[in-house]
Amino acid sequence: MTEGAAVDTGDTIDTVDTRPTKIVYVAEATAHGGRDGYVTSQDGQIELKVAMPPQLGGDGNGTNPEQLFAAGYSSCFHNALILVGNRAGFDLTGSTVAAKVGIGPNRSKGYGLAVALSVSLPVLDAELAAKLVAAAHEVCPYSNATRGNIDVTILLG
Repeated sequence: MTEGAAVDTGDTIDTVDTRPTKIVYVAEATAHGGRDGYVTSQDGQIELKVAMPPQLGGDGNGTNPEQLFAAGYSSCFHNALILVGNRAGFDLTGSTVAAKVGIGPNRSKGYGLAVALSVSLPVLDAELAAKLVAAAHEVCPYSNATRGNIDVTILLG
């Protein structure tokens, strides 16, 4: 989905328990009308029209769950990257994380997702950047939630 050098994140299904030991925040959102309706958050910060993209037969006159997932994953992964960078003594000012979320039919007559994260760490050499990205992939809650059940590709560029 994206150009750049792939990062070996060591993604294997293992027995590491990534569930939270304590819930410190709960987000609440409600969908009205599925993919052709709107979504709201309990605190009023989100009030968005959702629509099927044209590629899935819709008019595209609204956001969609894949865009929302891409926004959430990219911001969460970027925060994890900044956290591990700071812990290692690096200032990651100027870094970015972009996410592409693809959707398509799966072999079980349902649908599945695939994610490509493009990470830009312009102030670090490639080897150090790859180590920080791999560490962020272990810290990020979205990475932990998706590990082993959707393809996540991380590219450094």
